[in-house]
Amino acid sequence: MLHLSHDKTNTQSYHMQGKCPFGGDRIGGVDGTPPALSDWYPNRLKVEQLHQNGPQANPLGEDFNYAEAFNKIDLEALKQEIKGFLTSSVDWWPSDYGNYGPQMIRMTWHSAGTYRIADGRGGAGEALQRFAPINSWWDNGNTDKSRRLIWPIKQKYGSALSWADLIVLTGNCALEIMGFPTYGFAGGRHDAWEADNSTYWGPEVIHDLRTAEAPDKMVDRDKRWRGQNGDADYDLENPLAASHQALIYVNPEGPYASGDPLGSAHDIRVTFTRMAMNDEETVALIAGGHAFGKSHGMVPSKEIGMPPEIAPMELMGLGWHNPKGSGNAENTMTNGIEGSWTPNPTQWDNDYLTNLFKFEWKQEHSPAGALQWTPVDENAPKTPDAHIPGQMNRLMMMTTDIALKLDPEYRKVCEKFLGDFDAFTQAFSKAWYKLTHRDMGPRERYLGPEKRNEDDLLWQDPIPLADYASIDAADVKALKEEIMGLGISVSDLVFTAFSAAVTHRHSDKRGGANGGRLALAPQKDWAVNRRTVPVVEALRKVQEKFNNSAAGGKKVSLADLIVLGGCAALEKAAADAGVPTEVPFTPGRRDTTQELTDIEMFTWLKPVADGFRNYLGKGFSEISRGVSSEEMFLDKAHLLALTAPEWVALTGGLRAMNANHDSSPYGIFTDRVGVLTNDFFTVLTSTDYEWQKADATGLTFSLEPRVAGKKSYVATRADLVFGSNSHLRAVAEVYAGSDGHARFVKAFVKAWDKVMMLDRYDVKC
Repeated sequence: MLHLSHDKTNTQSYHMQGKCPFGGDRIGGVDGTPPALSDWYPNRLKVEQLHQNGPQANPLGEDFNYAEAFNKIDLEALKQEIKGFLTSSVDWWPSDYGNYGPQMIRMTWHSAGTYRIADGRGGAGEALQRFAPINSWWDNGNTDKSRRLIWPIKQKYGSALSWADLIVLTGNCALEIMGFPTYGFAGGRHDAWEADNSTYWGPEVIHDLRTAEAPDKMVDRDKRWRGQNGDADYDLENPLAASHQALIYVNPEGPYASGDPLGSAHDIRVTFTRMAMNDEETVALIAGGHAFGKSHGMVPSKEIGMPPEIAPMELMGLGWHNPKGSGNAENTMTNGIEGSWTPNPTQWDNDYLTNLFKFEWKQEHSPAGALQWTPVDENAPKTPDAHIPGQMNRLMMMTTDIALKLDPEYRKVCEKFLGDFDAFTQAFSKAWYKLTHRDMGPRERYLGPEKRNEDDLLWQDPIPLADYASIDAADVKALKEEIMGLGISVSDLVFTAFSAAVTHRHSDKRGGANGGRLALAPQKDWAVNRRTVPVVEALRKVQEKFNNSAAGGKKVSLADLIVLGGCAALEKAAADAGVPTEVPFTPGRRDTTQELTDIEMFTWLKPVADGFRNYLGKGFSEISRGVSSEEMFLDKAHLLALTAPEWVALTGGLRAMNANHDSSPYGIFTDRVGVLTNDFFTVLTSTDYEWQKADATGLTFSLEPRVAGKKSYVATRADLVFGSNSHLRAVAEVYAGSDGHARFVKAFVKAWDKVMMLDRYDVKC
């Protein structure tokens, strides 16, 4: 028999003390407090990254049309407002030389300069400089002040002017008020509404900035490089561009703050090449940018407060609190280097290059302790202090500046610009335009009266405008019938269409089926695309026949035919599966030329791995450095802007078609190849099979039936992930259900059309 008197006594005691015996009186955490999933399981596949920056985060609503709102702005009036502000000064953050222009150029440059060609991420396109981690990188010190200074202008124009567009436009206006002729400006950048929690910025050790001795503690580089600077195999890992963690480009003091100009030149070349810049563009950007303003280094970094993301709440989102004097003006601290490059820091001229080459330079240290250079000649020109009237200071150069003088190739470019100021002006103008627009994608996205549309800007991936009438519904129907009569399998047609479209990157809006570049170098020569070659050749003949006989000046592009062939094949596959479906097709794609295709830049789109087509490039295991094939698959789904259900449905449909790059049997869990069944999901989720590794690396697997009479299958990690990952399996089970087939077909067709239309900025905003 149990006696409860002891518990009763304790209960009475708790009540007498005013406490509840069943509730805690301490709070240890709330939503988001670690440990979270990534703390418990750091290697889990983070599928939720596909749903970042979703419509729920957007306060403007899905119906808001930014292009329409932006086009109502009087751009010239807006520019005059910006320019009027730039030549003013406010007490809480005084302008250098009475001109905010140089400060704003830095803000713009650092917003755009995060772009890297390897995966198209970074850049000014979403104004991610407003969010962590970028807003709190040491290299972005005091850009928070720049954005806060132009907030009144953003506030006035509201949602009609995105932060992303305002940041770039302000930089252009800054250049113009100082006498520089900008090449142009295009609006059309859409703001992000939350921090980017997925972009890979580097493998360096993450320091706890709350307890770090100095806020520049994140500036590391050791783990992203292979070899030593100067070695033949010295290499920065992909997809990174910046040479250091938390820097935009390179350390201005040289690698490891060593003051080594030639080592710095090597880092500059690697970094700017990864930003899609050649040597001439690199010199133009550095020399052009350093024609203006000054660097700030009056206070040791260890005395500067925490960056914005972890600064005290009362600072209201402003970081890097400087305790010395006023904390700004003559006491300002950014990267630690102090001084100006030219005698007239608010005027466009060639003094930067003139002084760099005219004088010998010696190393010294700034008041903050940073390594910098000053002229050996005491009679060299001086530069006025930015805030103290009448005070003249010695000129300054950074190690990265001396690098341009000592590196043989950079020196040639500098000497060219020294002898031809007009050529320098034009080069900087076009390079700045490229820097600030590189991630915007096709010219159809450009808005405003100052946009440039010349075909000679190869970095825009130009596609000539159509000089013919597009095909109509009757033509589409007839062309479908002709394509299906060629004798090409539905698998090959689907594979070819998808191969054309899958190159698209939502990050910088490059790639895709529009332009017909699947038929051009380098894409036609990629191993992953070999299966498309005979299909493209057959479709060329259809194109030639139609264009030679169509009435009314109508023509069809090869790009349209490639996509149309895939759509026609899918309609047959769906009908054969008992779910008749019309696959959407929007004509109007155009073909570009080999001359308008930058082979080097498009080579960056070549996949290392593509789970959609069950492709792993040669040597994947050696170059992936611990990145799994399923993580690469997730990355590609993210670059295609897919949701998790779209990713699952699209893969299941491609497996039903056998859209493997080599027609291999991996993941083809069906006896009805070319029929749009949900067999991939029913087999994947079945307990009738046992999964076993088929190789020591765990890249391939075999499915052995537990019950006699069932067929065996083979698979890759890009197949099994949809059954092993709990997030993806939850979706796969929906499509595998007894009522899942029709739902799957509908979801697949919708996802297919989305991918085919990702690059159709000519018909969408």
